[in-house]
Amino acid sequence: MAFTSAIVLYAVLWFMTFLVVIPFRLQTQGDVGEVLEGTHAGAPEHHNLKTKAKITTVLAAVMWGILFWIITSGAISVRDFDWFDRMAPITSEAHGTDG
Repeated sequence: MAFTSAIVLYAVLWFMTFLVVIPFRLQTQGDVGEVLEGTHAGAPEHHNLKTKAKITTVLAAVMWGILFWIITSGAISVRDFDWFDRMAPITSEAHGTDG
């Protein structure tokens, strides 16, 4: 895996995880009972974004490590997803081996 690909994979995992973590333990103005005039009752009162960003960083790092191992070890390859047999068969020339 190239360095740039590893960074992009981590960034995608981080943002996807962050979007999942944001709603956890969110207290809205309606929950607290103090809705400010001109705002919606669903507006966040206590969002704890620093804590959620730290949790997201740790979770994304763990997931990135697992995916990095899977990709670099070859445990799962593109050929594992060729359900319709559209890829050409593997030949010895394709791998650079001498028969």
